[in-house]
Amino acid sequence: MTGRSLEGANVLILGGTGSLGQRLSRRILTGEMGAPHSVTVFSRDEAKQHYMRLELLRQAEATDDIIYRESTRRVRFVIADVRRYSDVRRHADRAEVIFHAAALKQVPTCEYFAGAAVDTNVYGAINLVRALRERGHTEKSVVGISTDKACKPVNVMGMTKALQERVLIQANIEVPWARFVNVRYGNVMASRGSAIPLFIGLARRGEPIPITDEHMTRFLMTLDQSVDLIFGAFREAGPGETFIPRVPCAKVVDIARAVAGRDDYPLVLTGIRPGEKVHEILVSEEEVGRTERRRDRLVILPILPELRAEARAGGAVLTGEYSSSEDNLALPAVRELLRGHRLTVDTAREGEEHYA
Repeated sequence: MTGRSLEGANVLILGGTGSLGQRLSRRILTGEMGAPHSVTVFSRDEAKQHYMRLELLRQAEATDDIIYRESTRRVRFVIADVRRYSDVRRHADRAEVIFHAAALKQVPTCEYFAGAAVDTNVYGAINLVRALRERGHTEKSVVGISTDKACKPVNVMGMTKALQERVLIQANIEVPWARFVNVRYGNVMASRGSAIPLFIGLARRGEPIPITDEHMTRFLMTLDQSVDLIFGAFREAGPGETFIPRVPCAKVVDIARAVAGRDDYPLVLTGIRPGEKVHEILVSEEEVGRTERRRDRLVILPILPELRAEARAGGAVLTGEYSSSEDNLALPAVRELLRGHRLTVDTAREGEEHYA
């Protein structure tokens, strides 16, 4: 089914105070997908909730970037944890649409705290599926937010997110009255904890920029492109399908030089961090045979044959894995892209959050 809308829906955003959760909330509140009845921001970070609430109040008073009227009455903030089944059940009960963005996502952190990553990334999804299975037969849609690191995972973060994907895909059989889909994409440019804000700060101080490996590449995607992908999956994805973006990629050394504004800016090699990949992969060789193209996106059909609709004609759309190691942008193109999003040292405003 296509053409789904959020009009009149009760929406729940698990992990709603992260960079993505905040942008997703803001986009939902514009009404572009239909005006929801309510939006519940679910997270365990009271400080982020406080500042998000203040930001929402300021936006509601704006004239040039207005969030639709009475939006502050439609938004609920709840302190809750996906690791606690009772929290998930309580708030999933009243939602028709659930965006699951709660995660431990820092790769080195997950290597050192693997148990916590499993609790959040795996058992959080299990709790959500259990809540929907045990609490009636109300039709619901769930969009799980995954990562390139779930594809051929080599680190704890990727391993746990790969399991999250599979838990949600399998849930379509276990909870047939709900529709579970996934989106998978690489690191978002300048999201909280990412490299670009670090690069900007170092370049402003004239300090060398650390690069873990000179061959490292990354996809380049904005928060709004991430939300576009999530909305696309919500509208169009069939049960168990995974939506993948087609976005440019570049070498990290070129990203650093583009941010600093100098081709000869000093870089220092520090060695790969625990669990870090050299290249991002969004579609593996094993997934190529069940990957389709739909307009400007790739769609991986579910691994479970019971969920797989008949594949569209036209044969394979990829000849090999979809990786950031190929077709990298040249440095001038990287510089132009980052400048367009105010992500270079001479375009970023001092003190602003760099959530492009």
